[in-house]
Amino acid sequence: MKDVYDEILGDINNAVTLHADETGWRVRAKNWWLWVFGTQDSAYFTVDKTRGGSVVRRVLGEIFLGLLVVDGWRAYLKLICEQQSCMAHLLRKIRKFRDAFPHLSDIVSFYVKLRRILRDGERLQANREKLGEMVFRRRLNRLKKRLEDLLNWPNPDDILQEIIKKVKRQQPRILTFVEHPEAPCHNNYGEFLIRIGVLKRKISGGSVSAEGANAYAILLSVHVTCKLRGISFPKYMKESLRQYIRTGKPMSLSTYSTFIADNSDLKKAA
Repeated sequence: MKDVYDEILGDINNAVTLHADETGWRVRAKNWWLWVFGTQDSAYFTVDKTRGGSVVRRVLGEIFLGLLVVDGWRAYLKLICEQQSCMAHLLRKIRKFRDAFPHLSDIVSFYVKLRRILRDGERLQANREKLGEMVFRRRLNRLKKRLEDLLNWPNPDDILQEIIKKVKRQQPRILTFVEHPEAPCHNNYGEFLIRIGVLKRKISGGSVSAEGANAYAILLSVHVTCKLRGISFPKYMKESLRQYIRTGKPMSLSTYSTFIADNSDLKKAA
């Protein structure tokens, strides 16, 4: 299925909005990493020894032309592209500080103001066409100014200073989503895609060899991509293997979609 795996890789490299996430994996009882790069209809999984930027560059190259939505992990910064950090992650971290120090009212105030900026960003994104480009740009600049002012909080205590430091690290990637139609300000979809790997790890503990891990990543990519496209994985595999026996090449997912459509038309005609 390597050819199909490469087909999925091509799909994600041409994505307008791409989600990425990673989780721990075990290979021969050693710590490895399972990565996913996914769109609404394709998911590419890979297993690697490292959680570093070399994996991102291996999958996406040096430059990615779409928007990459990630959880803020620094490995993704090795890639030249527009990025949106997961604000759900960031807000969760601030809530932990808020809950740990309930007597510090500045943390609550900072959290509420940051959340309001994000919600105003979502409204601005949704109303872009209605407002027109000039008004949209003016309001976006105003939104960025509000974020800048928030991060210049006067005389923050040590705890709030630590929070502001975390937010500042993500500042260039907080409001990117506003300029991309329907792009989210969170990476919930990336977490949804990686979850199947998390469940598999809990059940099996990982892979017993590097070859097995690679085979798992290939089959998982095909399986999840089929699911996202509403294709029956067993039926696709059956037809793909039939073609492989005849030609030495598996059936591509795009060819299978055409194959299903043609069969459906024949049945209607009959």
